[in-house]
Amino acid sequence: MTEKSNSNPADSIKPYGKSDKSKKEEVAQMFDNISENYDQLNRMISFGADIKWRKKVLKMVKEARPTSILDIATGTGDLAILFAESEAKRIVGLDISVGMLDVGKQKIKDLKLDKRIEMLVGDSENLPFDDHSFDVVTVSFGIRNFENLEKGLGEILRVLSPKGQLIVLETSVPDNFPFKQGYYIHSKVILPAIGKLFSKDKRAYSYLSESASAFPYGQKLCDIFQKVGFSKADFFKQTMGVATIYQVFK
Repeated sequence: MTEKSNSNPADSIKPYGKSDKSKKEEVAQMFDNISENYDQLNRMISFGADIKWRKKVLKMVKEARPTSILDIATGTGDLAILFAESEAKRIVGLDISVGMLDVGKQKIKDLKLDKRIEMLVGDSENLPFDDHSFDVVTVSFGIRNFENLEKGLGEILRVLSPKGQLIVLETSVPDNFPFKQGYYIHSKVILPAIGKLFSKDKRAYSYLSESASAFPYGQKLCDIFQKVGFSKADFFKQTMGVATIYQVFK
């Protein structure tokens, strides 16, 4: 899996399209730029539904009863903070963006969870952990930002314990009228407009829309999980299909 895979059309979409920088470098720069108001814009763009989706992820994680959890693309730590409600003794949030991590670390400190949650700078495609280090790995709205999807998934497979689970929350596209048309208007018109109005990075929210539209979802993404080596993958549509939760087994 050292070759760049074409299983994911979003692999080639970069935030700024600069040929001298890799996708992961541009993604890190973009999230650094929008880190200060990312949480507020997230709530606004999803109309608060992202909170409900994350709670469903928490429920699935609790049912797995892990002793160790890795949250990749943790951003400002929303999921990692929720995982403090679980029985896990080790909770690690990892992200490529220092700016997002700085916001997350302050949130965790304010909640007095800094002894419970560790926040690390790291690359999802070169995870700084030994094989079989975590019982559960989660990724929330970050898997489509991987520079090489299959390489990143291979790394997740490596660090998962033998009976571990990967749980992914990601955007998807509704299949049915009128939700598909409404999603198109929201992603192509409303989301970029909100980004331009409230974010200092005018390109960031256009990229997030473009990458979401190009990223495989549903059974197509489940097929990629199994191609990489996971044994089983299920998916559960959320809010008429605008997001999907994937439960993937090693």
